[in-house]
Amino acid sequence: MTARELDAARITDPELRAAYRHCRALNARHGRTYFLATRLLPVERRPAVHALYGFARWADDIVDSLDPGVRTSQRVAALSALHRQLERGLRDGHGDGEPVVRALADTARRYAIDHAHFTDFMAAMRADLVVTDYPTYADLRGYVHGSAAVIGLQMLPVLGTVVPREVAAPHAAALGVAFQLSNFLRDVGEDLDRGRVYLPGDLLAAHGVDRPLLRWSRDTGRPDRRITAALKEFEALTRGVYREAAPGLAMLDPVSRPCIRTAFVLYGGILDAVARDGYPVLHRRAVVPRRRRAAVAADGLVRVVAGRLRAGNARPAAPPDVLSAPAAGRLRRHEEVA
Repeated sequence: MTARELDAARITDPELRAAYRHCRALNARHGRTYFLATRLLPVERRPAVHALYGFARWADDIVDSLDPGVRTSQRVAALSALHRQLERGLRDGHGDGEPVVRALADTARRYAIDHAHFTDFMAAMRADLVVTDYPTYADLRGYVHGSAAVIGLQMLPVLGTVVPREVAAPHAAALGVAFQLSNFLRDVGEDLDRGRVYLPGDLLAAHGVDRPLLRWSRDTGRPDRRITAALKEFEALTRGVYREAAPGLAMLDPVSRPCIRTAFVLYGGILDAVARDGYPVLHRRAVVPRRRRAAVAADGLVRVVAGRLRAGNARPAAPPDVLSAPAAGRLRRHEEVA
């Protein structure tokens, strides 16, 4: 399957093919829900998505490693080295050093992705090394512009649009933010263990919640109605961002819509799972049921085949590298959703 993707994308250089394979492996291992959605894309567009995700994952792992032996100064040095490689790669059109940089630089060149999106992303990664909370939602939105909105903007040239790109861009940015806010809600406990609180301080304070109360709940395993109320408000806020993003689905190239719609539904399912479980995010991770993931994946596959039929490209069976519904059901967890 990897060779077919690379051949379709006309990526022929052996070292570059190896770099893309590395990114694909990162996506498959750490972002399995998104990996599933990516497999609904036309085969020639998948390597670019793997490159974008692989680089983001690599940078994120530098920042978020829970290894107590890794000091902040070491993370700063590693992130700075990665940024220097990125700048050289974007300038020269090819990367050296890390495979994720080689693949990213090639993807940015092929799709003419604005380099500012990568600069903003790296700024957000640096912020995670020093910023541990956000006093207001406006402050948080400033952070997620670089950590999430720009991911949607990076993806847009790869996905394609049926409207001018600048018309679709705000919705693509909102979708990236919606996905990350969903993860913030799901990962409140894990982020607290990393020393960070991504729920806005003013939202928490409005319900009488502060960091010590969150820490108490995390440590004791006991719920608190004030925390639950704050989480409900953050859920409602996040659903509002999904509504901002939704009109953008119809603006995408029709062949890309099943992929993004699948991701849209599955990430939104995080909110449903958190609410269904009673907002226990300080104590355990909410999980979207496998049956639900399989059903959404199957729906995406149907849409892919239907789109090909409408385009006059009917095939007697689903292509062999698109997941069947049972196979989709076996996938587990950035696992963003599981």
